Amino acid sequence: MLRTVNRVLLGLTAVVLVCVGGAVLAAGLGLSVPSWWPWYGRSDVLLSEADRDRWRGEGWWWPAVIAALAIVVVLALWWLLAQLRRARLAEVLVDSGDGEGALLRGRALEGVLADEAGNLDGVARAQVVLTGRRSSPHAGIRLLMEPHAAPEETLGRLTDEALAHARDSAGLAQLPAEVRLRAVRHRAERVS
Repeated sequence: MLRTVNRVLLGLTAVVLVCVGGAVLAAGLGLSVPSWWPWYGRSDVLLSEADRDRWRGEGWWWPAVIAALAIVVVLALWWLLAQLRRARLAEVLVDSGDGEGALLRGRALEGVLADEAGNLDGVARAQVVLTGRRSSPHAGIRLLMEPHAAPEETLGRLTDEALAHARDSAGLAQLPAEVRLRAVRHRAERVS
């Protein structure tokens, strides 16, 4: 979701900047512009002195400006904190059966899942990252496959064994996973 928000905000900012820049450029070059266009020619300024002083005497002007700037600052801080937030899941909520629940460290579950996936036949190395919410985690798994490995068989065993064990041991209803397979680089075998 963070990527989507970033892309939408960057896209909207780009559209606004291109429109404002195009308007200033068109007026500065003396091109014919529509009557509703805010700038008309090379000698026109963005804000005249009358426009700058028009709202100063109104009682609502400064509170409105301060409120708008406060909203911009709060949104900017929210965006900054969202960027700094860790993508990894720190802990997983395990249903202990007594209504309280228990917390399992996310790194511990990642380590166990990576070890079990790494022990599968044909897997040279496994990396696991848990994301999502602590009550409904999502596993991102990267497997480095040996040259002799059968990807379909390895993926089936990963689903039936490693992911099923992790899901059952954490008491999760489901543990969705995205698995990326990559082959080990190796030299071509010579036949003599």
